[in-house]
Amino acid sequence: MPDNIENNSVNINEETPILESNINKELQKQIEGLLFIAGEPMALTELLKLLGKGEEEVKEAIISLREDCQQNQRGLTLVENENSYQLTTHPEVSGIIAKYIREVLKEDLSPASLETLAIIAYKGPLNRMEIDNIRGVNSSFILRSLSIRGLVSRELDPHRGNAYSYRASFDLIRKLGLEKLEELPDYEKYKTL
Repeated sequence: MPDNIENNSVNINEETPILESNINKELQKQIEGLLFIAGEPMALTELLKLLGKGEEEVKEAIISLREDCQQNQRGLTLVENENSYQLTTHPEVSGIIAKYIREVLKEDLSPASLETLAIIAYKGPLNRMEIDNIRGVNSSFILRSLSIRGLVSRELDPHRGNAYSYRASFDLIRKLGLEKLEELPDYEKYKTL
């Protein structure tokens, strides 16, 4: 081979770490997106099913995501509890989060919040996916706001152990001046829809 022609052959073993790194980053990005949009803990089994990947590969991506959040001093952190994972705000930003919550509580309920509250009052208890299905949009942030205000209560969904169901709280019933939800206008009509 002439000296002026470079050898452009590439050793597959040299490319493999880059390729694996890119795949891991893509999987990490997908996990981060799923955990963000879920807004509540997500079981490893559910992640495996959605991602169509093996357990070891997904766990490696989760570890990588956790390390990325820590190393880059992000406002989110990854919490693990009994093979379930959730993105939460980092404890160091608790001051600004508390300020935001105080501001949210000062505001009136938005039309979307009122819609979600009505759905829960008439059809509850419902899990977030059922609420999203009725509304046609993601309700995570609205449900969080309603929970913070004490208007809905959240408990483990008996049908899905890794999800929560939402129901009207006693505070909501009291604030509406009712003794029970069945006193809502046309309750039976809308409950059965």
